[in-house]
Amino acid sequence: MVRPLRIEYPGAVYHVTGRGNERKPIFRDPLDRKTFLEILIQSLNIYGVRIYAYVLMENHFHFLLETPLANLGQFMRRFTITYTSYFNRAHKRVGHLYQGRYKSILVEKESYLSELSRYIHLNPVHTKTIKNKTPEEQWRYLTHYPWSSLKGYLSPSNKKPFVDYSLVLTDLGGDNLRGRRAYQKRIKEDLLGELDTKQKVIGQSILGGDKFVKWLKENFFSTNKERECPDLNELRRFGAMEAIITIFLKETEKTLEEVKHKKNPLRPVLMDLLYRLGGLTNVEIGKFFAVDYSTVSQSRKRLATKVKNDKGLRKRIERIETSLSI
Repeated sequence: MVRPLRIEYPGAVYHVTGRGNERKPIFRDPLDRKTFLEILIQSLNIYGVRIYAYVLMENHFHFLLETPLANLGQFMRRFTITYTSYFNRAHKRVGHLYQGRYKSILVEKESYLSELSRYIHLNPVHTKTIKNKTPEEQWRYLTHYPWSSLKGYLSPSNKKPFVDYSLVLTDLGGDNLRGRRAYQKRIKEDLLGELDTKQKVIGQSILGGDKFVKWLKENFFSTNKERECPDLNELRRFGAMEAIITIFLKETEKTLEEVKHKKNPLRPVLMDLLYRLGGLTNVEIGKFFAVDYSTVSQSRKRLATKVKNDKGLRKRIERIETSLSI
């Protein structure tokens, strides 16, 4: 099967899912879920990503999110790697946690946010033990399910500070009592019917109307582009590289020549930021620092060990990441 094309542009909205390898659990206890959300919040802040809805099931998750900086790949790369590392350490295992790469469907923002958010929130009642219960029993189960953003849509006291509720509720009357009641009514109606957005997905990767699909074709599928035009992803990576280096030097008050010196303790920090946040490979980073790619890999591994035991270094890196997210 051909891998669906990933399209990135500023303000793109996606339905993102990730499933456990061999459909095995990616959460074994409440601490896993709490840590998953903590890593999610960190990643949202670092990459400036907005999240509108989420649900955590036993062996998979769903996100509805927007990327103002056109950086879905970087965001998900950091997020999935970080949680996998935690999960493997916590449960003394090795290897892949997820079943291949995450799946992302590009969503037409103006038409499908409410419907898709409800589809995500209904996931807990699609399990074998719940799907045959009455709509009233399913509703009670949904309103008590702790690992979803639904509660924040029904009551302001249950809002999560990292979730943006206002945009989805706009078409239903706004982020107020009227909008929340309308959203609740839609959810209850969905329990009586079959809400399946999969049937509307085009080419495994797009959920939108004809105009939206036409716009995507004209901007991302055109065969008339100049052959000499450089790859968009390559331009984006090296644009990110320039931004990271500029902010890094400002925050550390060092020159690039100083940081690139092999004895400078900040060198592996910059290497790691270029890898995690800039999306560059070890080979590309090695060329920039005039070292072998294996040197980059080993430097980053040693840094990871050092960060665990050096609170000052950890906080310094967090400050730099915060500056980058802004």
